[in-house]
Formats: sequence, structure tokens, C-alpha cells
Amino acid sequence: MLPTEGRRRVQIEGVSPEIDGGRFPIKRTIGEKVHVEADMFCDSHDAIAGVILYRPESSEQWLETPLSPLVNDRWQGEFTVSEKGRYLYTVMGWVDHFKSWRRDMAKKLDAGQEVSVDWLIGAELVEQASKRASGNDAQQLKAWAQKLRAGEKQNSALLPDNTLAQELVALVDKYPDRELATTYEKTLQITVDREKARFSTWYEMFPRSCGEPGKHGTFSDCEARLPYIAYMGFDVLYLPPIHPIGITFRKGKNNVTKAELEDVGVPWGIGGPEGGHKAVNPKLGTLEDFRSFVSKAAEYGIEIALDLAYQCSPDHPYVKEHPQWFKHRPDGTIQYAENPPKKYQDIYPIDFETEDWQNLWEELKSVVLFWIDQGVRIFRVDNPHTKSFNFWEWMIGEIKQEYPDIIFLSESFTRPKVMYRLAKLGFTHSYTYFTWRNTQWELTEYFKELTQTEVREFFRPNLWPNTPDILPEFLQHGGQPAFKLRLALAATLGANYGIYGPAYEVCENRPLREKSEEYLDSEKYQMRDWDLDSPYSIKSWISRINHIRRDHPALQSDKGLRFHSVNNEQIIGYSKQTEDLKDLMLMVVNLDPHYTQSGWIHLSLGSLGLKPDKPYYLFDLLNDAQYTWWGEYNYVELNPHVTPAHIFVVRQ
Repeated sequence: MLPTEGRRRVQIEGVSPEIDGGRFPIKRTIGEKVHVEADMFCDSHDAIAGVILYRPESSEQWLETPLSPLVNDRWQGEFTVSEKGRYLYTVMGWVDHFKSWRRDMAKKLDAGQEVSVDWLIGAELVEQASKRASGNDAQQLKAWAQKLRAGEKQNSALLPDNTLAQELVALVDKYPDRELATTYEKTLQITVDREKARFSTWYEMFPRSCGEPGKHGTFSDCEARLPYIAYMGFDVLYLPPIHPIGITFRKGKNNVTKAELEDVGVPWGIGGPEGGHKAVNPKLGTLEDFRSFVSKAAEYGIEIALDLAYQCSPDHPYVKEHPQWFKHRPDGTIQYAENPPKKYQDIYPIDFETEDWQNLWEELKSVVLFWIDQGVRIFRVDNPHTKSFNFWEWMIGEIKQEYPDIIFLSESFTRPKVMYRLAKLGFTHSYTYFTWRNTQWELTEYFKELTQTEVREFFRPNLWPNTPDILPEFLQHGGQPAFKLRLALAATLGANYGIYGPAYEVCENRPLREKSEEYLDSEKYQMRDWDLDSPYSIKSWISRINHIRRDHPALQSDKGLRFHSVNNEQIIGYSKQTEDLKDLMLMVVNLDPHYTQSGWIHLSLGSLGLKPDKPYYLFDLLNDAQYTWWGEYNYVELNPHVTPAHIFVVRQ
């Protein structure tokens, strides 16, 4: 035990945020605040003080910000992270003898007690502070110590109302006595990402369907599609795997097990004679063509995201070169992917229990590094819950150490604890259950969990109303209004959201069969010719909402989400607001795609920064309508066939 250890009196516990006892970092983006709270107290009645210590991991110099008391020995403070990478933070507290003396001195003076010795005690404390100071501050503190020694007669004039001068208090606070300070036993971590981790708008597209009708699309064809995607307001274009596709056990249209000669195969069946995860499907073009596409997209303010699918077709080079990376059955064949009774003979899962796991890990990491070299900084990761958790923590940590601007999206629709664990391990964004949350109660409870519990510290939701794998029942039967209202929800409930298009904007709602979430003529198995100018297209609706998102900071964060009660379960109301209260957005959405719904919405005006004795004005950014509301209760009515949602900017 250190000589001072037994004399440290301040106790620190209950620090938040702290994920799993400090095992995992919290998440922030550049410019965001970290609000820290802690239980901090000591024995007896002495006053205490404390600070948050924080620093970028790359720096040796600790920065600090003060803690202030709440209630019941709970303290709080906050600081702002200003650079990408890893930050460290902890809490320090100490007994503040000067603060204790000042408090007790004021009480004694008020009671008219004899305090001549107490003035001397104060003088000693100030003089000790002067020894910790330097320059002019040290001289001022010494002067104050002399004044205090002069006793009550002189100090009465200096201390109006029997309280110490604020100048002295501020000066002593600059030089606290921390010799016996207690530092929290854990150093906690923050992963700080770039701003796009906080706010992004994704569009998924199969490159092979971008060509002329009946012809396999190329990267050049994808470039021609960029103005259309930019018009709708998307800033991330996600491509399913662009690698060579295996021939062995290739699936045909609508997932039939026997492929015809012209069938193009499933992009996730990666690998063929042309190469594997570091190669490009020659039907799409060359690696140089891909780099040109990435560069062209950047001119439109669009980043390219690639699918990272760690699995192989039977024709992948890994199968011959590294057979030890796959599970072998007793008959000598390699185990293909299964989800009984479903079989995926065209895909070989990687065996993360292989004894050659170290070489496997390095090779898989090199795949990411290869595409980073081609200009990619965003990866959507396919089914990460079917791969080793230990691998993800290592690989993501290794990559982000060198490239802190990398974003990994976890495509994992699985059990909640598994999804949350993947987020803790390092995934920047995560898919969610939003796809299947349809009612007012379901949406409210789920998003309270995501934004008002500890989950918000490590789990960044990325909301997708559809994917190539999932055509939800709600979209199958709700017509165009269903597509509109679900997009309005995704785009305003979450700061990060995406759609699989053009299926979404043209309102493709045909399932493979009844009670199935698979698309009929799914683009996973074949090329599709999409009519981008279809009269059923909601591209203008999407464009308007995405541009509203860009114009309003309140919609660019998952913070500030607040739900408001509506006396009709078919309507949901919620708001988002910036911390400075300058941007207040109110959303009202009809959850019924078939019928007009109406009701009364209740707003707690004080919590929204609105004065109850004055009117407030709502501007519907979807249709340019204007409303004047009074009080906490107001009437709303939405016809889903006209507009299923209001997106209001609120001003007073």
C-alpha cells in the first residue's frame, strides 16, 4: 500500500457511462459531449470536490473538467471529444478543506461565535494554496492569507454578508490540494468516430441490375445511376458483394436449386476461377473501373460501402489453398451452410475453430485492408453473429487503430443480447428490429430502449424498412402509403437509416409466396429491370424527407428523441430537439396505411422550451402547410392516401 493510500477518504462508485464494468468502450462522434455521473462521498461532514479526467489515448496529458453535485452524493460533469480514435476517462475526488472551512466559517459568523482562531485556520489553507500556485496567483494568495490573519475587524469589510469573497474562492479552487485524492479504480474508454457514424443515409443497389434491359450492369452503368441516387439525398451507396460468383451448386431464379446456364448466381456465393474476396466480378468491370466509380461517387457527395461477407463458394481459391479453414464431414466433403431445413450448398462457412486460426484471422483482416486501399471506408458486414466474436473484436480494433474513420455496419437480425454484444465489440452501426415494429406501443417501447437506457452508449441503430432478404408483411399489404409512412418513421426516428432500392421507391411488394418475407423474383438470384420513372415511385417523397434531414440538425442525432401521447393508437407522435433548443422538430405519423386517422396529441410545452401562455407555429415541411397551436393538447388528422405523416419545424 502506498504511504497515502490509507489516508484517502473519498469513495467513488456508480460511475456512468460504464459498459459491463468498463470492459467495453462507449461510442461518440467528433464534437459530441460525454456526460459522466458518479457517486462520490467521504466519511464525516467534510466538503469534497472532483473532476473528470480525460484524454485521447495517443496523448499522455490528462485534461479535466469539474464535477458538480446533483443530489444524494451524486455528481455530474461533461466534456467534448474533438478527434477520432480512442479516448480514456476516469473520475478523481478529494476532500476540499478550504470549502469545508468556508462553509463552517459562514455558519459561525452568522451565529455570532468567536472565530479568531478560525481566521488563522483559513489563512493557513490559503497560504498552502499559494505554495501550489506560481506567478501572480501565488502573490495574490499570499496577500489573501495576510488579510485573513488580520482577523475579523478587517475581514468584515472584505466579506459582505459574512461570506467569503468570490475572488478568493476562485483563486483557491485553481490550486486544490490533491495529495490525498482518490482516482476511480478503472480507466474507461470511448471510441470516437467521424460525423458520418452519427448521421448517414444509405441506399442499397445491385450493380448488375443497372445495365440496359437484359444486359449485365457494370461499374460504368452504376456511375450513370449516381445522379438519381444523389437527387434522392443518399450519401452512402451500399453494394452487395462485387466479387466473382461460384458456379458449383449455383442457385437459380427464386432460389431454385438447379441453375440455368444464364443464371447469374447469388453475390454472397463468393469466389471462382477469377479470384475471391480481393477480386472483382469481371462482368462488372475491372478493379480500375471500381476505383473510378468510387471517385465519381465522391463528386456527388456519396461514399461507397462494400459488403463484407466472410464465406466462400465451393469454387473459392481458399477451398483448395486452405482446406483447413473449413469443416470437413466424415465422408471427406466440406460442410456447406445450413439453417435446417434450409440448405445452402453454394456457400461454405469458414471454421473459426480451426487450429490455423491465426493465419485465418490475418488473411481476413487483409481483405479489409485491400479494399481500404481501393478507397473504401465503409463496410456492411454480412451475418456477423455467425462468426467468432473474438475475431471481430480483434479485427475491428486492429483496423480502427490505423484507420479510425472506418465504419462497420453489423447486419445481424438475431437475439438482442447477441446484437448488443456485436455493438460492444466494435461495430459502428447495427441493424435493428425496427423492420418489424409497427404499432405505436411497439415503436415507442423499442426506441425508448435504444435511446433512453444504457444501450444508447454503445449501440447505434441503423434503421432499414426493407432489405433484399426481407419484404415485411406491412409493406406487402399497405400499398404506397405503407412505403411512405415506414420511410418517414425510419428517417426521423433514427439519424442513420437505409433502404434497399429501387425495390423500395417503386413500392415492390410481391412476396415469393403467402406468409413469406422473400421477394418474388428476388434480385439476390437474378438481374431486375427497374422502372425508375414508375408512376408508383415515391422517389420525390424520399428526396424531400432526406433533404429535410440535411437541413435540420435535430434529425441528425439519435439524442433528443421524445415521444408524445396521442389518444389514438393508430397515430404516433414524437419530437427531436438540439441541445441548444434552436431546432425543434415534431413528427406525427399515421400508422394505418388504409384509413384516415385522427386524435389529440399532448405536448409537454415546458420540456420543449415552449411557453404555455403563447401560441406556437408549426410548418409542415412535407407540404408547406402552416398551423398555429395553443396549449398542450391539439388535434391532428392524417389521410394516408394524401400524406401519412407530418414533419413539423416548431417555432414560437
